Amino acid sequence: MNCSISDTAEYGEYVTGKRIITGKTREEMKKVLADIQSGKFADNWLKENQNERPFFNKERKEVSQRTIEAVGARLRSKMV
Repeated sequence: MNCSISDTAEYGEYVTGKRIITGKTREEMKKVLADIQSGKFADNWLKENQNERPFFNKERKEVSQRTIEAVGARLRSKMV
């Protein structure tokens, strides 16, 4: 991945990565993988879609209203 990101982002990984990716993070990632491998994730996604995506739509709306999204949109508009 590092070849796909900026040197600044790569530096950030080196100085903060171990503070973010902890043993607890790894445990949760293993649980997520187990959900994927067992089919639980896919089952939940299918049910979500059958019920018109209530959780998905709520989360999407909340994420879209974060300050970082507005900043990202302004930055992207300057890159064209």
